[in-house]
Amino acid sequence: MEFLSPSSLGEALAARAEHPDAVPIMGGTDVMVELNFDRRRPPVLLDLTRVPELSTWERSNGEIRLGAGVSYTRVIQELGTELPGLAMASRTVGSPQIRNRGTVGGNLGAASPAGDAHPALLAAFADVELSSAEGVRRVPAHEFYAGVKKHIGRPDELVTAVWVRRASGPQQFSKIGTRNAMVIAVAAFGFALHPEHRTVGTGIGSAGPTPRRAPEAEAFLAAELPWESRGAVPASVSAEFGRLVGTAASPIDDVRGTAAYRLYALSVMAQRCLGWAWTAHREEAS
Repeated sequence: MEFLSPSSLGEALAARAEHPDAVPIMGGTDVMVELNFDRRRPPVLLDLTRVPELSTWERSNGEIRLGAGVSYTRVIQELGTELPGLAMASRTVGSPQIRNRGTVGGNLGAASPAGDAHPALLAAFADVELSSAEGVRRVPAHEFYAGVKKHIGRPDELVTAVWVRRASGPQQFSKIGTRNAMVIAVAAFGFALHPEHRTVGTGIGSAGPTPRRAPEAEAFLAAELPWESRGAVPASVSAEFGRLVGTAASPIDDVRGTAAYRLYALSVMAQRCLGWAWTAHREEAS
């Protein structure tokens, strides 16, 4: 196995173009597991840990450009107020050691349906930045995932950043697992209120071949929420929202849970996240 370790983004993109079969590695929290269990033996590993451009974040016109190498720990410590949903999701990742090494960019590159960052990014209407030696493009997160552990990035491209608008309203994240920590999600749900546009965002994880939004549920809830009065959300609206979130999923039975349980859990998590977020939204006005 050949090991490449570029020290700049330009070098990394040139190496990617020359070795399109290379597997990028940042924190190694996914790749090293596959190597250790001999599930993957790539001809080339492209180590990105020494690329400084990937390990920074910046504010730009109301958005956060989060470099692909920024760790979950830094998201929690440095961006908990501006990207609360992503910070909540980051707190559920593995252990402190894994959060110190793992990155949102790595989560996107792996494109696992169970990745913890995906539901929060989807609910926040994030964009994924893909770069190659030919240029840079941005792709809406809901268009990024192409299948189980697959995304639409070309063989000569790297995930270099994710763009997320700073939260304008409360955000929530909920995750069901077989224990409280160090666990892959049985199902996960991200939720965001966007009061400035009177819209809501959703993100479903570990309940389909790809992470996904629930657009019908979003449209229904946005039309039914009492934005003007900030009154209580009727129980019937909350229940229908939960039901519509469930219909957007396509889970399977596996060793972690049944499809039926995942659908039930998603409905419950959706209603709980709505309740928590809307309560926070009402309290902001008081």
